[in-house]
Amino acid sequence: MIEVQALKEKGHYKSFHIQGHAGYADAGEDIVCAAISALTINCINSIETFTNDEFLLDTDEEAGLIRLIFSYKPGSKSELLIDSLALGLREIENENKEYITLDFKEV
Repeated sequence: MIEVQALKEKGHYKSFHIQGHAGYADAGEDIVCAAISALTINCINSIETFTNDEFLLDTDEEAGLIRLIFSYKPGSKSELLIDSLALGLREIENENKEYITLDFKEV
C-alpha cells in the first residue's frame, strides 16, 4: 500500500511524504504505482522549474519513498501545484482505496 502524508502549518504546506508500493500488479506493470509516481514527480519537477521555493528532497526507490520538505513557507505557485497533486491522488484513491491512503493534516 502507498501511504501519502502532507503536512500544513498555519495553512501552508510544510512537507509531503509518499512511501510504499501499491501492490496492484507486478513491478513494471503496476498502473496505480505508475500513476502516483508520475503525478508526484511532475509536481516536484514543476515546483523546481516554475517557482523559486527551496526544498529538501529525499528518495529511496526500493522503499518507494519520496519526501519533500520546504525550507521555508512556500509561495502560492507551490501551494497550487501541491493542491493539484492532492486532487490527482484523491481521484486515484477514490477508485483504488485498497492501494493508497491519504493523510492531509494541519500541524
